[in-house]
Amino acid sequence: MKNLNRRVVFLLLAGPVCLQAMAKDFEVTQKDKKFNQKALSVKVGDSINFKNEDTFAHNIFSLSDTKTFDLGSYPQGQAKSVVFDKAGTVEVECAIHPDMKLVVEVKK
Repeated sequence: MKNLNRRVVFLLLAGPVCLQAMAKDFEVTQKDKKFNQKALSVKVGDSINFKNEDTFAHNIFSLSDTKTFDLGSYPQGQAKSVVFDKAGTVEVECAIHPDMKLVVEVKK
């Protein structure tokens, strides 16, 4: 019985680490006042790196219930990342350029 208890504890401790190791990083660029894609599908735990390739600033944000964030204004060459920790739909926009839109489907 002692060995079984140790295995259970090991599995409980190792579980989240294994999930983090399986997470993927995606990149979405901003160029010509557009995201390089209109839709993206990711899994819970994945992250998106939002890279500004325009010569002017962008402010990427979401007010979605699934994931609310505001990356603030940042200039060309910089990137900011968001981890998606809950399943659902996330609508991403730019506060400076309202025509910029991206839909992220976060799956389990």
